[in-house]
Amino acid sequence: MRKSVLSLGLIVLGAILGLLLGPLAAPAQAFEIEDQISVGPADARRVLRVLSTGDAELFEETIRDFLATLPDVRVDYIVASSAELMRAVGNGDAKADLVMSSATDLQTKLVNDGRAQRYSSPVTSRLPDWARWRDHLFAFTQEPAAIVLSRKALADLPMPENRQELIALMRDHPERFQGKVGTYDIRASGLGYLFATQDARTSETFWRLSEVMGSLGVKLYCCSSQMIEEVSDGRLAVAYNVLGSYARANGDPAEVVVMLPQDYTIIMLRTAFIPRESTQPGLAGLFIDHLISRGWQAAPGAVSVAEENAWTDEAQALRRIRMGPGLLVYLDALKKAAFLAEWSSAILQ
Repeated sequence: MRKSVLSLGLIVLGAILGLLLGPLAAPAQAFEIEDQISVGPADARRVLRVLSTGDAELFEETIRDFLATLPDVRVDYIVASSAELMRAVGNGDAKADLVMSSATDLQTKLVNDGRAQRYSSPVTSRLPDWARWRDHLFAFTQEPAAIVLSRKALADLPMPENRQELIALMRDHPERFQGKVGTYDIRASGLGYLFATQDARTSETFWRLSEVMGSLGVKLYCCSSQMIEEVSDGRLAVAYNVLGSYARANGDPAEVVVMLPQDYTIIMLRTAFIPRESTQPGLAGLFIDHLISRGWQAAPGAVSVAEENAWTDEAQALRRIRMGPGLLVYLDALKKAAFLAEWSSAILQ
């Protein structure tokens, strides 16, 4: 009898502890979060969960604009890397209502794999064909891949205007650039990999430039913001394939030059879709409409998808990344392994 009472007591105690410690003992997040903000009332009746690769501080104003007429809504905005986002959404671990990313190829693959649901509205129907795919994936800004240069490092040197001139400058003055060139580590960065594959498809110059950067002890980064910071403070002389919108928003014009190369400039589309598991698809659709209508506010220095003639005064050859099955080529496992091997041979000397 005493044993039974003791057992019952332990069971009850365990249940109580479970209730008390439950929130603390909840399973860890299924993917790595880089940042997170909540905008709107804590007791909101509806919550829109957004998973994004875009910096929270750049999107907060757009979120607040969206909520201006929705007092009963809160937006939980979670930032993750493109690789983590891809894995979490692909596995169904994300539990998001809206997915936003700069890695257009990974977004296309998720949609192609059936991870998105259809959405259509008067706003999305006005998008040009290149900014909408299957009524599932929508572009809301277009942003250039830029070369960011330090004014101080290049003080008495001619400012390059294209890749060939940058290659010649680095070859002729290696002492200025040794250990002071940065670019994406495309093994870890989905956006960096997208830019690199688009570069390679456009011109063989990319491989010559990669070899020169490799010979100078190029530094590799996960994201644009860190490269821009290090060009601004003099730790880098050149950052290659940086998001132009971030460079213009965060770079000090007195310290850096944001160059859109005149041989060709890759234009990235920042896209959004509603995942299959969304519990607020209507609210997510409204946010997509908001992003499209006011998308240029989402990333200072970007332009909306409606501005067809953007940057024509600065770049002679624009290469907009187009959504569709063509983007899946370099996501094939064998092709990706071969590309990374060639890139590593050029960069990691």
